[in-house]
Amino acid sequence: MAPGLPSAGSERGWLAGLGRMARTTAFKLSAFYLLIFALFSGIILGYIAWNTRRLLDAQITETIETEINALAEQYRQGGLRRLVAVIERRGRQSGSFLYLLVDARGDAMTGNAILRVPAQSVSPGWSELRYNWPDEAEEVARRAKVRTFILPSGLRLFVGRDLEEQDRLRVTIRRARGFSLLLVVLMGGFGAWFVTRRVLSRVEGVATTSAAIMAGNLAERLPVTSTNDEFDRLALHLNAMLDRIGELMTGLRDLSDNVAHDLRTPLTRLRNGAEDALRKAETLEEAKAALERAIEESDNLLRIFDALQMIARAESGNLATSLKPLNLEEIVASLAELYEPLAEEAGLAFETKIETGLVAKANRELIGQAISNLIDNALKYGLKPEGGGSLAISAEKSGGQIRIAVADRGEGIPEDKRQAVVERFVRLDSSRAKPGLGLGLSLVAAIARLHGGELRLEDNATGLKAVLVLPEAAGSAGRSLAQGPALPEKGA
Repeated sequence: MAPGLPSAGSERGWLAGLGRMARTTAFKLSAFYLLIFALFSGIILGYIAWNTRRLLDAQITETIETEINALAEQYRQGGLRRLVAVIERRGRQSGSFLYLLVDARGDAMTGNAILRVPAQSVSPGWSELRYNWPDEAEEVARRAKVRTFILPSGLRLFVGRDLEEQDRLRVTIRRARGFSLLLVVLMGGFGAWFVTRRVLSRVEGVATTSAAIMAGNLAERLPVTSTNDEFDRLALHLNAMLDRIGELMTGLRDLSDNVAHDLRTPLTRLRNGAEDALRKAETLEEAKAALERAIEESDNLLRIFDALQMIARAESGNLATSLKPLNLEEIVASLAELYEPLAEEAGLAFETKIETGLVAKANRELIGQAISNLIDNALKYGLKPEGGGSLAISAEKSGGQIRIAVADRGEGIPEDKRQAVVERFVRLDSSRAKPGLGLGLSLVAAIARLHGGELRLEDNATGLKAVLVLPEAAGSAGRSLAQGPALPEKGA
């Protein structure tokens, strides 16, 4: 193969790339717009050419009419002799009109051009004739626009103008139109190629990244440039979606690990208890006690699965359609009234501070469950080591948000562990001496995200303040939109 010549493989690759580009939507749209623009340009240029010819033709007609009127005036003033003299004088001027005066038999009397007059030109009117100058060969044929005028004596006067200038203008306009259309097609084709190449490169980047993600590399993200165009915005949204999917996949793996780890112990206890009862129970009372312990373990397992199911439903967003304007002050007040005796029984000073007009778009059951979980945690972990303490429930509006806070004076949660405790099955009580499943705060965080809010764990000097932040419903503050207390199931 000669050096410098493209190989057949490279040529096929180039043709394949060109074919792939021609099949893209961007190229088809560009080609369609190019065709429309070329057609529009052709129509405009054609109209300009037609209008120019029409104006030029009207100008020639007007000048011939003016010349005939002038010759007719000369004929009226001086007769045939004067008309012949004027025609001979004007015919010798450069760039003059075409003149021919013939008698009734068709013999030329005077004139500066040889007109080839057909039979239909005997009558007065306009016609386009061929002519040549007297000193030119007969084969030379020029075009002229001629007006035939019949004199009172029966003589015929032909006055015309050469159309060579009009023909040159027509050729010039035709060439300009062809060149303009060629330029439009070339520039449009280059624009279509450039746009298609740019779009195709961005799409190829998306396709490459998608292929890598489908191959299992979930850390890949779509490329984002600094142009902030529609591709960048699409890539940002897709990357956010991939981040969310990655979080869900990580949560699913963690959930599987946690379920396998945390359910092993109660299942083992349940099996061992049943085995011990089968082996050792000798009386009806012992068998009954063993069955009661098995039922209790089964209830704990059911509560775990119920909590996990509620968390999954909240995180999936399937409950978003059930969000309606809800009066939160009534829910908070009902729960405070429900838990106040339990707090006093535990030796905690109970305080409430609830504003009015707290309306948010929410699911009543989920919001009640979230607040109940926060109060349950405060009851479990809000006691001081030496005994006593307090539990404060507050609900207020702040900057378009509703803050529902449950504060205690217990040991609190170290700042570096506040993020971890909202994960499933995470408990700071490693001894598992206190009741609980490690799912309460995880459920609250999932419910907050479903409602467009968040769960904040803040320091309370000595103790913890758990704050459920929800967006306030626009234009509905102060209306009582939901009646009746919320009584969620405890135990998560």
